[in-house]
Amino acid sequence: MQLPPLRHHGRFDYRPITQHNAKTWPNGARLAVYIGLNLEHYAFGEGRGVGIAPPAPDGEPDVLNYSWREYGNRVGAWRCLELFDQLNLPAGVIANTSILDHCPALLDAFHARGDEVIAHGHTNAERQGQMTPDDEQALIRACRARLEERYGAPPTGWLSPWISESERTPGFLKEAGFDYTLNWAFDDRPCPMTTEAGPLLSVPYPQEINDIPTISAHRVSMNEFATMIRDQFHELKAQSAEQPLVMGIALHPFIVGQPFRLRVLREVLRELAGHSLEDGVWWTTPGEIARAWSNMP
Repeated sequence: MQLPPLRHHGRFDYRPITQHNAKTWPNGARLAVYIGLNLEHYAFGEGRGVGIAPPAPDGEPDVLNYSWREYGNRVGAWRCLELFDQLNLPAGVIANTSILDHCPALLDAFHARGDEVIAHGHTNAERQGQMTPDDEQALIRACRARLEERYGAPPTGWLSPWISESERTPGFLKEAGFDYTLNWAFDDRPCPMTTEAGPLLSVPYPQEINDIPTISAHRVSMNEFATMIRDQFHELKAQSAEQPLVMGIALHPFIVGQPFRLRVLREVLRELAGHSLEDGVWWTTPGEIARAWSNMP
């Protein structure tokens, strides 16, 4: 009996990392490194959210977990902004548009320092993959329009809340005018994806060098997380001698903005920020990575 092939998404073909790209990043850089800082807001008393503790036994409102996440917007994110200023590091700020209702000054402050604003749905209290096609399409368009209205230019990149997709999402993103997505974490290089509306670039976004699954889910200590960041950087830097690669560092201020973790984050970022274009390292944003990749022959 001949077994049938498994169902495939049809977005991209398999390509091993050993098939090298004959490209280079701007100014001869080999490794593009970006910080993806997630600014998120959650509905009070309803919807899903990351929990530092088990859900409240008496149900919603779950004040403990809601307050923990809110600490990130009131305290942690501002401390991260100060840190990035101290180290002169750019950031890709992955933002729910509900931030503009809840604490607009926070996102304004990152935009004012020249950081890229990346669309991240409206709230992390919902999953877009569970929406009807009309509702999902409306969400994507509304988020893009809201950020364009606020900052004078539309966002070019998207990360779904909870990386939740329907089978229609990539096509909806391209149709709405987005250039790249961070949803698909399957390579250390950007990769063009096929959609119903035309090509959409996938820019690598980390699921390991990411504080939510690592610290919140797997209970890894901040010191160990810093070691993971450091080892990932040096290993990818060595591998990038063969072809240009991407390293992302995904952070959430309600986690790494806690003072004891911020202190460790400062140490590792200060160390790595010492590597510059002279070492083949390009500190940048996902949008700049997408533009550079698309413009290279």
